[in-house]
Order: sequence, then structure tokens, then C-alpha cells
Amino acid sequence: MAIDDKTRTELEAAAFRRLVAHLRSRTDVQNIDLMNLAGFCRNCLSNWLKEEADAKGAAMTRDESREAVYGMPYETWKSTYQGKATPEQLEAMKKAHGGHGH
Repeated sequence: MAIDDKTRTELEAAAFRRLVAHLRSRTDVQNIDLMNLAGFCRNCLSNWLKEEADAKGAAMTRDESREAVYGMPYETWKSTYQGKATPEQLEAMKKAHGGHGH
């Protein structure tokens, strides 16, 4: 596939927006499950966005990057959608990540 850099960036940006929209629509999927299965979660994605903003010298706070991913303030998402982790989820996290979280 031979595409120019501008088109590649536009396609990657569109795919990122679709990923974010998908995660916003799947509030039933908990971050701990994403971490246990895929090794990343919504917080990771928001951290990557913030790190890229920092690298480019773009002004973005951690709260702004999280809101960009969650579609609302992080604390609102947590209180509305985040359930209490089960012992099984916590054990899977410990096995997968050595108990270090993310």
C-alpha cells in the first residue's frame, strides 16, 4: 500500500477516533478486564495521548487527556460505570502484571 504521510496520518487519526468511540460505547467493559486481556486500558490510552502532547509541546493536562478518551471527566466515568474489582480480576491482574497495575 503506497500512501503519502498526510493520508496515513489522517487514516491513523480516524482509526484512533473510532477506537475511542468504541471504548466510550462499551462502558460495560471494565478497565481491569482490558488490562488483563490486552495489557492496556482507557487510562493507558489517555496517558499515551498526554505523553504525545507533551512531546509536541502541546498544552494538555492529565484531566484533559482522560476526558478526551472517556468523553466525560474521569471521576464521573468512575462513579457511573466502574464496578468493584472481583477477587478473580485482581488475581488475574497480579499474574499478568506482577501486581504492579499500570
